[in-house]
Amino acid sequence: MAGEPVRPGVYGDKIGAVEPGGVEFIPTGDRHGRPLQLLWTWTSPNLEFATVFLGILAVGVFGLGFWQAVLALLIGNVLGSLSHGVLSARGPKHGVPQMVLSRVSFGFFGNALPAGLNSITAGVGWFAVNSVSGAFALSTLTKMPTLLALVIVVLAQVLVAFFGHNLVQAFEKYALIFLGIVFLITSVVLLAKAHPAAASHPVPGGFLLTTGAAFGYAAGWNPYAADYTRYLPATVSAKMTGIWAGLGVFISCMVLEIVGAASVTASGMSDNPTSTFTGQLPGWLAALTLLAIVLGAVSANVINIYSGTMSFLTLGINLPLTFRRALVAVVFGIVGFLLAWSGLQDAGSKYESFLLVIAYWIGPWLGVMFTDQYLRRGKPIDQLLYAKWYRNWAGPVAMLVGIAVSVPLFSNQTDFTGLVAKAVPGLGDIAFLVGFVLAAAVYAVLRPWAARNSGAAPTDA
Repeated sequence: MAGEPVRPGVYGDKIGAVEPGGVEFIPTGDRHGRPLQLLWTWTSPNLEFATVFLGILAVGVFGLGFWQAVLALLIGNVLGSLSHGVLSARGPKHGVPQMVLSRVSFGFFGNALPAGLNSITAGVGWFAVNSVSGAFALSTLTKMPTLLALVIVVLAQVLVAFFGHNLVQAFEKYALIFLGIVFLITSVVLLAKAHPAAASHPVPGGFLLTTGAAFGYAAGWNPYAADYTRYLPATVSAKMTGIWAGLGVFISCMVLEIVGAASVTASGMSDNPTSTFTGQLPGWLAALTLLAIVLGAVSANVINIYSGTMSFLTLGINLPLTFRRALVAVVFGIVGFLLAWSGLQDAGSKYESFLLVIAYWIGPWLGVMFTDQYLRRGKPIDQLLYAKWYRNWAGPVAMLVGIAVSVPLFSNQTDFTGLVAKAVPGLGDIAFLVGFVLAAAVYAVLRPWAARNSGAAPTDA
């Protein structure tokens, strides 16, 4: 990494220190940890009600039978978790955040497309969704005003994210102890009450709608993947890094989504899914579950804020401050709070659409990323990660083509239905899959042309 920006300051494995710098390369002396830690890094953020609610949607809104829902959720989670593992595996070798690695496929300035989208999705969108669910749970548990509960939840999230990588990792590790025990007991109780053979009335395309939403949820973590593996020593196993990261996402998502689906077969659907979900539990367990929902929301959002700031700084905006990442985290927290506040009166109504919209851009982005990774296999890329002269117009063009074709034709939203999805309702929403395949194909064709005009390194490089 000679000549490339190296993260300033000494950070090491100190939990109480504020992480310095931004998206620079992590020096060898600051590398620490082991792949196993990724299991709790990616398990804790999914032990929250947003995950449960996806299973509730599958049965209560999309009308699938229990076992149909399990299969659809399985397919979506396998795809999202597999891609997450592949992306995570690259972090230790290159020592940079995920959206810096994305520059290789999109060029330095072209990477503003996925990095900008992820800044909004992670630092604002997901932050608002999880803050609202956490605030409602805390308000229900303590009877405090919902707005006050929201302020408390947001402050806790921003505080952890402000300190940075090491505190985030430690928080997820210790949160898993409480979250794992409570949700395990809750899962056993609710699965015992379930009626898996209950009659189903699936909406047209409900199976693929569920698959797409499950993929969107799991793959929503994909643009963050290397953010949490870049501090691992370069000598660790890339294979085990990917396996533990993928398993963390897969196990947590599948278990809670299945429990969510099971809860609907036992009690039906209501206007307040959280109350209905916890209402099936003994009083003491309901209270612990509400507390776990609050903690789970915080666990998810410290990841969202942290990676949202990583993506924002990857845009190349010059902030000559030692703790620029920490300050951007505070700004994201304020913006996310305002959005969450505005959504308190209409919480959850657009959750399905939000998950699918995430998949609309992540699918094409993954198509470009994986195709580029295949085409460059065995070739060095580190010299391109911070090179402002580097161009790769094939990436943004392929991604935009994937989005521009898949969304108008294959999307299936409440407010908008694509032409093909409208003509063949049974297709559900396969925009993410079409976008992935199309972007991959377009990139494979355009990449050789783009390589001829990729810019030139400075003469003194």
